[in-house]
Amino acid sequence: MAVAVKALFFDVFGTLVDWRSSIAREAKALLEPKGHALDWLGFADAWRGEYQGAMDEVRSGRIGFRKLDVLHRRNLDLILPRFGLAGLGEQERQNLNLAWHRLDAWPDVSRGLHRLKRRHMLAPLSNGNISLMVDLARRNDFPWDAVLGAEIARDYKPKPGVYLAAAEAFDLPPAECMMVAAHTFDLKAAAAVGMRTAHVARPNERGPGKGEAAPAEPVDIAAGNLEDLAQKLGA
Repeated sequence: MAVAVKALFFDVFGTLVDWRSSIAREAKALLEPKGHALDWLGFADAWRGEYQGAMDEVRSGRIGFRKLDVLHRRNLDLILPRFGLAGLGEQERQNLNLAWHRLDAWPDVSRGLHRLKRRHMLAPLSNGNISLMVDLARRNDFPWDAVLGAEIARDYKPKPGVYLAAAEAFDLPPAECMMVAAHTFDLKAAAAVGMRTAHVARPNERGPGKGEAAPAEPVDIAAGNLEDLAQKLGA
Protein backbone atom coordinates (compact mmCIF):
# COMPACT_ATOMS: atom_id res chain seq x y z
CA MET A 1 0.00 0.00 0.00
CA ALA A 2 1.44 3.34 -1.04
CA VAL A 3 0.00 5.17 1.99
CA ALA A 4 0.54 3.87 5.53
CA VAL A 5 -2.67 2.86 7.25
CA LYS A 6 -2.92 4.46 10.69
CA ALA A 7 -6.47 3.55 11.73
CA LEU A 8 -8.54 0.42 11.33
CA PHE A 9 -12.33 0.71 11.41
CA PHE A 10 -14.42 -2.41 11.96
CA ASP A 11 -17.85 -3.56 11.03
CA VAL A 12 -19.14 -5.44 14.09
CA PHE A 13 -22.29 -7.51 13.41
CA GLY A 14 -21.14 -10.61 11.56
CA THR A 15 -17.54 -9.46 11.20
CA LEU A 16 -16.58 -9.46 14.88
CA VAL A 17 -19.57 -11.05 16.60
CA ASP A 18 -21.70 -14.10 15.87
CA TRP A 19 -25.09 -12.40 16.08
CA ARG A 20 -27.11 -15.40 14.84
CA SER A 21 -26.06 -18.00 17.42
CA SER A 22 -25.99 -15.39 20.17
CA ILE A 23 -29.50 -14.08 19.55
CA ALA A 24 -30.84 -17.63 19.32
CA ARG A 25 -29.17 -18.49 22.64
CA GLU A 26 -30.41 -15.36 24.39
CA ALA A 27 -33.97 -15.76 23.09
CA LYS A 28 -34.08 -19.37 24.24
CA ALA A 29 -32.69 -18.50 27.68
CA LEU A 30 -35.29 -15.77 28.19
CA LEU A 31 -38.36 -17.40 26.65
CA GLU A 32 -38.05 -21.17 27.07
CA PRO A 33 -38.40 -21.03 30.89
CA LYS A 34 -41.72 -19.22 30.32
CA GLY A 35 -43.03 -22.11 28.27
CA HIS A 36 -42.27 -20.85 24.77
CA ALA A 37 -40.89 -23.30 22.21
CA LEU A 38 -39.86 -22.11 18.75
CA ASP A 39 -37.18 -22.23 16.08
CA TRP A 40 -34.62 -20.11 17.91
CA LEU A 41 -32.27 -19.70 14.95
CA GLY A 42 -35.26 -18.89 12.75
CA PHE A 43 -36.25 -16.25 15.28
CA ALA A 44 -32.77 -14.71 15.11
CA ASP A 45 -32.91 -14.72 11.31
CA ALA A 46 -36.35 -13.09 11.26
CA TRP A 47 -35.26 -10.34 13.64
CA ARG A 48 -32.11 -9.64 11.67
CA GLY A 49 -34.17 -9.78 8.48
CA GLU A 50 -35.86 -6.50 9.42
CA TYR A 51 -32.51 -4.73 9.97
CA GLN A 52 -31.82 -3.14 6.60
CA GLY A 53 -35.42 -2.10 6.04
CA ALA A 54 -35.52 -0.23 9.33
CA MET A 55 -32.29 1.62 8.56
CA ASP A 56 -33.56 2.46 5.09
CA GLU A 57 -36.24 4.56 6.78
CA VAL A 58 -33.45 6.71 8.24
CA ARG A 59 -31.13 6.62 5.22
CA SER A 60 -33.94 7.78 2.94
CA GLY A 61 -34.92 10.61 5.25
CA ARG A 62 -38.42 9.23 5.82
CA ILE A 63 -37.75 9.34 9.56
CA GLY A 64 -35.10 11.12 11.61
CA PHE A 65 -32.11 9.33 13.06
CA ARG A 66 -32.89 6.77 15.73
CA LYS A 67 -30.38 4.63 17.60
CA LEU A 68 -30.15 1.01 16.55
CA ASP A 69 -31.54 -0.07 19.94
CA VAL A 70 -34.74 1.80 19.02
CA LEU A 71 -34.88 0.21 15.58
CA HIS A 72 -34.17 -3.24 17.01
CA ARG A 73 -37.10 -2.81 19.40
CA ARG A 74 -39.40 -1.76 16.57
CA ASN A 75 -38.31 -4.78 14.58
CA LEU A 76 -38.83 -7.06 17.58
CA ASP A 77 -42.40 -5.85 17.97
CA LEU A 78 -42.94 -6.54 14.25
CA ILE A 79 -41.81 -10.17 14.35
CA LEU A 80 -43.21 -11.35 17.70
CA PRO A 81 -46.68 -12.15 16.29
CA ARG A 82 -45.10 -14.39 13.63
CA PHE A 83 -43.83 -16.64 16.43
CA GLY A 84 -46.94 -16.61 18.59
CA LEU A 85 -45.40 -14.11 20.99
CA ALA A 86 -47.75 -11.15 20.57
CA GLY A 87 -48.64 -11.35 24.26
CA LEU A 88 -45.08 -10.88 25.48
CA GLY A 89 -44.95 -8.25 28.22
CA GLU A 90 -43.09 -4.95 28.16
CA GLN A 91 -40.35 -6.04 30.58
CA GLU A 92 -39.75 -9.22 28.61
CA ARG A 93 -39.52 -7.22 25.39
CA GLN A 94 -37.02 -4.83 26.93
CA ASN A 95 -34.85 -7.67 28.22
CA LEU A 96 -34.99 -9.45 24.88
CA ASN A 97 -34.06 -6.30 22.98
CA LEU A 98 -30.90 -6.02 25.07
CA ALA A 99 -29.82 -9.43 23.76
CA TRP A 100 -27.96 -7.47 21.07
CA HIS A 101 -25.73 -6.11 23.85
CA ARG A 102 -24.75 -9.68 24.83
CA LEU A 103 -23.43 -11.10 21.57
CA ASP A 104 -20.34 -13.31 21.59
CA ALA A 105 -17.31 -12.65 19.41
CA TRP A 106 -15.87 -15.10 16.94
CA PRO A 107 -12.92 -16.93 18.58
CA ASP A 108 -10.17 -15.08 16.69
CA VAL A 109 -11.39 -11.54 17.35
CA SER A 110 -10.02 -10.47 20.72
CA ARG A 111 -6.54 -11.85 20.04
CA GLY A 112 -6.54 -10.34 16.57
CA LEU A 113 -7.60 -6.91 17.78
CA HIS A 114 -4.95 -6.84 20.48
CA ARG A 115 -2.30 -7.66 17.90
CA LEU A 116 -3.58 -5.01 15.51
CA LYS A 117 -3.63 -2.40 18.27
CA ARG A 118 0.16 -2.58 18.50
CA ARG A 119 0.46 -0.67 15.22
CA HIS A 120 -2.92 0.94 14.56
CA MET A 121 -5.67 2.97 16.15
CA LEU A 122 -8.84 0.89 16.38
CA ALA A 123 -12.53 1.76 16.43
CA PRO A 124 -15.82 0.15 15.50
CA LEU A 125 -17.50 1.72 12.50
CA SER A 126 -20.81 0.05 13.11
CA ASN A 127 -24.47 0.78 12.73
CA GLY A 128 -24.78 -0.14 16.40
CA ASN A 129 -25.21 2.65 18.94
CA ILE A 130 -22.51 3.63 21.41
CA SER A 131 -23.90 1.88 24.50
CA LEU A 132 -24.32 -1.32 22.47
CA MET A 133 -20.73 -1.13 21.20
CA VAL A 134 -19.39 -0.47 24.70
CA ASP A 135 -21.27 -3.46 26.13
CA LEU A 136 -19.96 -5.75 23.38
CA ALA A 137 -16.42 -4.45 23.91
CA ARG A 138 -16.54 -5.08 27.66
CA ARG A 139 -18.06 -8.53 27.18
CA ASN A 140 -15.56 -9.64 24.54
CA ASP A 141 -12.38 -7.68 25.37
CA PHE A 142 -12.33 -5.41 22.32
CA PRO A 143 -9.55 -2.82 22.93
CA TRP A 144 -11.04 0.21 21.15
CA ASP A 145 -9.37 3.61 21.07
CA ALA A 146 -12.77 5.20 20.38
CA VAL A 147 -16.34 4.19 19.54
CA LEU A 148 -17.39 5.60 16.17
CA GLY A 149 -20.06 4.81 13.60
CA ALA A 150 -23.73 5.57 13.08
CA GLU A 151 -24.48 7.45 16.29
CA ILE A 152 -21.55 9.81 15.67
CA ALA A 153 -22.57 10.41 12.05
CA ARG A 154 -26.34 10.41 12.78
CA ASP A 155 -26.86 8.17 9.77
CA TYR A 156 -26.35 4.56 8.74
CA LYS A 157 -23.87 2.75 6.53
CA PRO A 158 -23.35 2.54 3.64
CA LYS A 159 -24.00 6.30 3.44
CA PRO A 160 -20.66 8.03 2.66
CA GLY A 161 -20.87 10.42 5.60
CA VAL A 162 -20.67 7.58 8.11
CA TYR A 163 -17.23 6.55 6.86
CA LEU A 164 -16.00 10.12 6.48
CA ALA A 165 -17.11 11.03 10.00
CA ALA A 166 -14.94 8.23 11.40
CA ALA A 167 -11.85 9.42 9.54
CA GLU A 168 -12.53 12.98 10.62
CA ALA A 169 -12.84 11.92 14.27
CA PHE A 170 -9.27 10.64 14.12
CA ASP A 171 -8.07 13.68 12.12
CA LEU A 172 -6.99 11.42 9.29
CA PRO A 173 -7.57 11.49 5.54
CA PRO A 174 -9.57 8.48 4.35
CA ALA A 175 -6.49 7.05 2.58
CA GLU A 176 -4.84 6.52 5.98
CA CYS A 177 -7.83 4.52 7.22
CA MET A 178 -8.83 0.94 6.49
CA MET A 179 -12.36 -0.47 6.72
CA VAL A 180 -12.45 -4.08 7.91
CA ALA A 181 -15.62 -6.05 7.21
CA ALA A 182 -17.05 -9.41 6.22
CA HIS A 183 -19.45 -7.77 3.75
CA THR A 184 -18.39 -6.62 0.29
CA PHE A 185 -21.05 -3.89 0.10
CA ASP A 186 -19.60 -2.23 3.22
CA LEU A 187 -16.07 -2.31 1.83
CA LYS A 188 -17.21 -1.02 -1.56
CA ALA A 189 -18.81 2.01 0.13
CA ALA A 190 -15.68 2.67 2.20
CA ALA A 191 -13.46 2.43 -0.88
CA ALA A 192 -15.69 4.93 -2.67
CA VAL A 193 -14.72 7.63 -0.14
CA GLY A 194 -11.01 6.76 -0.39
CA MET A 195 -10.49 4.25 2.41
CA ARG A 196 -8.38 1.12 2.18
CA THR A 197 -10.29 -2.12 2.57
CA ALA A 198 -9.79 -5.49 4.24
CA HIS A 199 -12.23 -8.38 3.89
CA VAL A 200 -12.50 -10.93 6.70
CA ALA A 201 -14.07 -14.26 5.77
CA ARG A 202 -17.14 -15.26 7.80
CA PRO A 203 -18.57 -18.05 5.64
CA ASN A 204 -21.06 -19.20 8.29
CA GLU A 205 -22.38 -15.83 9.48
CA ARG A 206 -26.02 -16.49 8.59
CA GLY A 207 -25.80 -20.28 8.97
CA PRO A 208 -23.60 -23.01 7.45
CA GLY A 209 -22.25 -21.71 4.15
CA LYS A 210 -24.41 -18.59 4.36
CA GLY A 211 -21.78 -15.88 4.57
CA GLU A 212 -18.92 -14.44 2.56
CA ALA A 213 -15.96 -16.81 2.32
CA ALA A 214 -14.23 -14.29 0.04
CA PRO A 215 -14.88 -10.75 -1.19
CA ALA A 216 -17.11 -10.34 -4.22
CA GLU A 217 -15.06 -7.39 -5.49
CA PRO A 218 -11.37 -6.40 -5.27
CA VAL A 219 -10.07 -5.31 -1.85
CA ASP A 220 -6.65 -4.34 -0.54
CA ILE A 221 -6.43 -7.38 1.76
CA ALA A 222 -8.47 -10.57 1.97
CA ALA A 223 -8.00 -12.34 5.31
CA GLY A 224 -9.26 -15.59 6.73
CA ASN A 225 -9.78 -14.08 10.17
CA LEU A 226 -8.48 -11.23 12.33
CA GLU A 227 -5.28 -12.98 13.30
CA ASP A 228 -4.57 -13.54 9.62
CA LEU A 229 -5.25 -9.84 9.03
CA ALA A 230 -2.80 -8.93 11.80
CA GLN A 231 -0.18 -11.15 10.17
CA LYS A 232 -0.73 -9.54 6.78
CA LEU A 233 -0.47 -6.05 8.27
CA GLY A 234 2.74 -6.96 10.08
CA ALA A 235 1.25 -6.69 13.57
